[in-house]
Amino acid sequence: MASISADSNPADASAGPAAPGGQFFIPATASLQERRPLTLKHGDIFAVFDHNGDALAGPDSPEGIFHRDTRYLSHLFLTINGKRPMLLSSTLRDDNATMTCDLTNPDLFDEKGKLVLAHDLIHIRRTRFLWNQHCYERLAVKNYDERRQHVRVEIAFASDFADLFEVRGTSRARKGHHLPAVIEHDTVTLSYMGLDDRKRFARLSFAPRPDHIGSDHIIYNLVLEPHDTRSLFLDIGCDHTLSDPGQGSFFLGLRDARRALRASSSRAASIVTSNDIFNEVARRSVSDLYMLLTDKPEGPYPYAGIPWFSTVFGRDALITALETLWFDPHIARGVLCHLAANQATEIDPASDAEPGKILHEVRYGEMAELGEVPFRRYYGSIDSTPLFVMLAGEYLNRTGDLATLETILTNIEAALTWIDEYGDRDGDGFVEYGRQTEEGLINQAWKDSHDSVFHADGTRAKGPIAIAEVQAYVYGAWEAAAEIFRWLGRPERASKFLARAEGLRRIFDVGFFDEELGTYALALDGDKRPCRVRSSNAGHALFTGIAYPERAKVVAHTLMGASSFCGWGIRTIASSEARYNPMSYHNGSIWPHDNALIASGLVRYGYRAQAIRIFEGLFAASTYIDLRRLPELFCGMSRQRAQGPTFYPVACSPQAWAAAAPLLLLQSCLGLDFEPNGRLISLNEPRLPAFLNEVILRRLQVGTGSADVAIRRSGQQVVVDVIDRRGDVRVLTTA
Repeated sequence: MASISADSNPADASAGPAAPGGQFFIPATASLQERRPLTLKHGDIFAVFDHNGDALAGPDSPEGIFHRDTRYLSHLFLTINGKRPMLLSSTLRDDNATMTCDLTNPDLFDEKGKLVLAHDLIHIRRTRFLWNQHCYERLAVKNYDERRQHVRVEIAFASDFADLFEVRGTSRARKGHHLPAVIEHDTVTLSYMGLDDRKRFARLSFAPRPDHIGSDHIIYNLVLEPHDTRSLFLDIGCDHTLSDPGQGSFFLGLRDARRALRASSSRAASIVTSNDIFNEVARRSVSDLYMLLTDKPEGPYPYAGIPWFSTVFGRDALITALETLWFDPHIARGVLCHLAANQATEIDPASDAEPGKILHEVRYGEMAELGEVPFRRYYGSIDSTPLFVMLAGEYLNRTGDLATLETILTNIEAALTWIDEYGDRDGDGFVEYGRQTEEGLINQAWKDSHDSVFHADGTRAKGPIAIAEVQAYVYGAWEAAAEIFRWLGRPERASKFLARAEGLRRIFDVGFFDEELGTYALALDGDKRPCRVRSSNAGHALFTGIAYPERAKVVAHTLMGASSFCGWGIRTIASSEARYNPMSYHNGSIWPHDNALIASGLVRYGYRAQAIRIFEGLFAASTYIDLRRLPELFCGMSRQRAQGPTFYPVACSPQAWAAAAPLLLLQSCLGLDFEPNGRLISLNEPRLPAFLNEVILRRLQVGTGSADVAIRRSGQQVVVDVIDRRGDVRVLTTA
């Protein structure tokens, strides 16, 4: 993620810490956990609301309706007879299709202090969803009193048209200007002319027509008979008009939104277990993934997370696709094809682009268009390119879809060339990073905070930096390339790539493994001095298989030691290290996706019990979290009996690779694998965590067929039953 500091020297990351308010700094003056917002997303529009369904304007507020990195509505506030309704409850549907807020009136008094309406007599239900650049809402207002009631419903609204980076805390010297609101029969149009010469507008349409309509509020004066209900409809369109803002559009849009979610998620396998709470975790994970998917011309693409990262990120999508490959390989296909279509073809220092390099991030807002932030189309990610090749190989092994691989083969070749010609800057066999301009990211691996790469004494490492997990990914890329060329019938090239992988494995062991630490060094700095720090990065060496078996045993022991494993999961940095801070973004926190990749690596080397401990820790954490939704990260404090985890204040939720973490953890523990040529589904030494006695997986696809299997605990053993199969599919279990 782009948790970016404002340091100035592209080759030197050893200066002092970034000052708050730095160019791309995300401030933590207001906690998302304190707000506990409700979020919706469809395509390139997302929304953040409080539990009343309002978006409250004010300093540090992340609330509002956003489209393509601009906040189109910053304030939406409902009152009844001049007072804010009281919250009864609010929730999201299990499939994230709609948000529902149930509200009621407080005690209402006249000017003389006389009670004119007792509380809990008027019920308001707000039902809201996003669809095709619009936010639709229905307010159902019902009178439960025995008498007629006169109710004034007022909705105040405003738009600051702030760039997302402004909302995140970046200040701007100049801005565009707001245009006068345009009021028509039943609509209000708010608009803004940016410095990029683009006009952006939000069109608010109301049905029926309000009794009063102004530039910043509307009023309905309702007369409600006993048990009478009135429905009011609101449609907020971003850079888009709508001919019918009323009931018809609401219900047609709702139908289409639900159908689209069902259609996309129907591709995937289904998971049902003996544990109702884990079933909720799995349903929420799947729902979040499919909400975060955005249809691109090349296929479905998971946006990284809400609110700060609802856009294309290369690394995040690649890892999400790896996590979900067993579950829905269409996601991986969409990611590969979209990133191939946007692969860099030339050198551009401003965007850290080089031929063959894979995207880091794309932004569409005014600041990106003007170059005030470098992310319009930004390539400052050292790991996206090897991960792209890794995913291509894994996708081929999962699906046998050689036709798709052949369409992106030139992109795979270009990515491999980039590793050699640009990734390995000094020809030592390792891939290093260093930004090309002062505006780029200092740290370009997944831990991209300004202070996330440091030496044992806490001093920040000078670049160019060769970080541990990237070497593991490059190893995985060489192996994947070998597999791809085996499929293509070119064994001589496959052998060369295998030799490259083995050569990297040898020098990685020599350059990174530290006997005294009992793990791999975090990184090598620009002087090739190892950063002797115990970190979760070493676990990614297990994930790709670059670690020698004897090293894997030691690394597994260190990762599961008390300084790293806190009971909820493995910390990004061990508590014994100089910069350890359990409340930091990358220096001691717990990231679900990080733990899922490490658990997969542990299983690769036979350490299933340790992987299950990670699974059990993250599951236990989810039982304390709203909606059973694992966030981007949480704090790395040690687990205490009968207490939940400590939340990180500005963690994104939902976050794609966090949502996918339980799916990869389940696959790892079950040893689930696929051989498309043999139409084989295999479960290799399956194990179940203590909280599961049974897992039923339906629609496990391999080739043109599929199977439903049940994995059950039987005494000390785990048995696998094939419930159903469609097509010529085999299921094999090894003890």
